[in-house]
Amino acid sequence: MAIAGLSADAKKGGSRRNSKGASKSALKGDRKGAWVAGILLAPGLIYLALFFLTPLVQLVVTALESPDPSYAIGAYVYDFNVQNFADVVVKYSLQIFRTFGYALLATIFALLISYPLAYFVGVKVRRWPLLQRMTLVLVIAPFFISFLLRTVAWKQLLSVGSPLLDVMQNIGLVPHGGYFIGTPAAVVFGLTYNFIPFMTLPLYTTLERLDGRLLEAGSDLYANPFKVFTKITLPLSMPGVVSGTLLTFIPIAGDYVNASRDFLGSSDTSMIGNMVDQDFLQNQNYPYASALSVLLMATILILVSLYVRRAGTEELL
Repeated sequence: MAIAGLSADAKKGGSRRNSKGASKSALKGDRKGAWVAGILLAPGLIYLALFFLTPLVQLVVTALESPDPSYAIGAYVYDFNVQNFADVVVKYSLQIFRTFGYALLATIFALLISYPLAYFVGVKVRRWPLLQRMTLVLVIAPFFISFLLRTVAWKQLLSVGSPLLDVMQNIGLVPHGGYFIGTPAAVVFGLTYNFIPFMTLPLYTTLERLDGRLLEAGSDLYANPFKVFTKITLPLSMPGVVSGTLLTFIPIAGDYVNASRDFLGSSDTSMIGNMVDQDFLQNQNYPYASALSVLLMATILILVSLYVRRAGTEELL
């Protein structure tokens, strides 16, 4: 019995040593994994610090500056001047409301155009892979051309004397003798057209993965096509809808090309981006331009957070 007791104690001691050795090996493995993860993450973190965090901090610092009285125009000193934010809200209130109004309209129009298109490509022609790929290429091929070139092309197509404008006048979209370029409708049209791919591709990705058997089951249960769409297709495609609207709304709110008088807009259609461009490059009012940029980013962040939570897709944040 003594021998049995000694052997039992020896086994316990050996198990303790083995567990300690295993814990030490696991600890070393965790440390090694942490070092490897840190090395792999370092380039990305350095990039974000240099090209995102540093410019953002500089932008906020510039937004809090005031004119330097000892120098000519364009010279500023930091003095925590939060009044700049109130000043730009008052000065550019019309452009602020116009920006988000245009962005909302263009996003809605892009969704109304892109959803049927994505549904056709992702669901209806799914049984013919070659046709599906060809259709998808036809959808995105025009957008391989430069953003600026496409906008200039539409300016020429919609200018006074163009055949397209004559057709629009004949069908009553534009008054006879009137013009389309320089109007809010032209800006919203340009924004919608230029950002349609940002809406179409997320919708297509979601709808392409949609299980067709669920749609067939809805039909087998005597649901009409409208009820199948509202009860099955639309809820299952909501992640694509949310992603597409975010990818469309955010860049549209910061766009300044379409609303510029050099392209589809005029002085009466200017957006926040045009005011930032004007204050920064022409007026050299860097604090106002920076304050307006910070306000734009903060407003978009708040709106996006509320929208995602309202849509019930918080995982997208």
